[in-house]
Amino acid sequence: MDLLNTLVDKGLRRELPTREEALAVLATSDDELLDVVAAAGKVRRQWFGRRVKLNYLVNLKSGLCPEDCSYCSQRLGSKAEILKYTWLKPEEASQAAAAGVAGGAKRVCLVASGRGPTDRDVDRVGKTIEAIKEQNEGVEVCACLGLLSDGQAERLKDAGADAYNHNLNTSEATYGQITKTHTYADRVDTVQKAHAAGLSACSGLIAGMGESDEDLVDVVYSLRELDPDSVPVNFLIPFEGTPLAKEWNLTPQRALRILAMVRFVCPDVEVRLAGGREVHLRSMQPLALHLVNSIFLGDYLTSEGQAGQADLDMIADAGFEVEGAGTSTLPRHRSEAAPAAAAGGCGSHGGASVCGSGSGSGSAGSADGAGCGSACGGCSGHAEPAAVAAQAGAGEVRPDLVAVRRRGAGTDLAPNA
Repeated sequence: MDLLNTLVDKGLRRELPTREEALAVLATSDDELLDVVAAAGKVRRQWFGRRVKLNYLVNLKSGLCPEDCSYCSQRLGSKAEILKYTWLKPEEASQAAAAGVAGGAKRVCLVASGRGPTDRDVDRVGKTIEAIKEQNEGVEVCACLGLLSDGQAERLKDAGADAYNHNLNTSEATYGQITKTHTYADRVDTVQKAHAAGLSACSGLIAGMGESDEDLVDVVYSLRELDPDSVPVNFLIPFEGTPLAKEWNLTPQRALRILAMVRFVCPDVEVRLAGGREVHLRSMQPLALHLVNSIFLGDYLTSEGQAGQADLDMIADAGFEVEGAGTSTLPRHRSEAAPAAAAGGCGSHGGASVCGSGSGSGSAGSADGAGCGSACGGCSGHAEPAAVAAQAGAGEVRPDLVAVRRRGAGTDLAPNA
């Protein structure tokens, strides 16, 4: 297939595909799916070998968010029956993080619901970062706290944070249909603040909210323009009690094509398979490892993922290996350029050929309802067998597929790690 040969060649050179080529990947047929996966897999292996980075979420503050993000179970007015609790103490968060690190997680993602942190919240998270790093030598810590004010990214960096997550989620053109309480530009601004402070920027998307192929390509090109080190790809979990409860738009094949398109557009970036993989990819999750080089281990923010041991078994059975703490996730040309990122934004990791000239502009922010963080893994859950899931008609609510989290951080029960 000439398209795939062209995309592989461009990916190996870190060259930006055309929008038409990216759209063509999404338009490929199911008969061509394995060819698409194999082609994108060549690009993935060029830059990341067969390594899989494990990440672990700790929900520092759950529910009661003032933002109205339609996809989020923690949103203003949500009727989803999720856990609600205020800030975990540093020692509680550190204990929760230790479960993920024991399972092989290299990065701990600290997420808090809300529009954005107060200065007191930043101090609180700083103490939590210190506690986690004291207990777990060499662990990376990513904060995901919503929209940042001036100076807060620098304070998080000084407190020991390695990265900051804030997703764009969807295209600029359709963002107002998903959220009214903040803007797409707010989100861009927060990602740029993280970059400028010298934090590793992490920003991704949510697929399955009713968006078009053009919207998906738009948001991925905008992400390449922002040049984050990590791009989490979430698949919407339609929680009952949220406005998008009936948006069951994805198939495993569609999800794989989206991941392949992201890999071709962002060839040398950590592409992370995040919330919703168990529900939408189901038994085809191992194929996704040929496209992504990073996953979340165990549970998500407000729902249960598959057991951590099942994740480890899946990685081994598929012929991949867990990335060790002493290994650099990013290719050398990106990791060595990281100190220059503070000066930089677009092109800070290797020039225009890496950053490209994707669409999208403005300034950003947040993690999911500004602070919910589905960007950081979002709202995922357990899946029933594919045959059962396939019976769901368009627009049908499927609360049976969403296992709301009732254990781990914020509870007296052990986490699913």
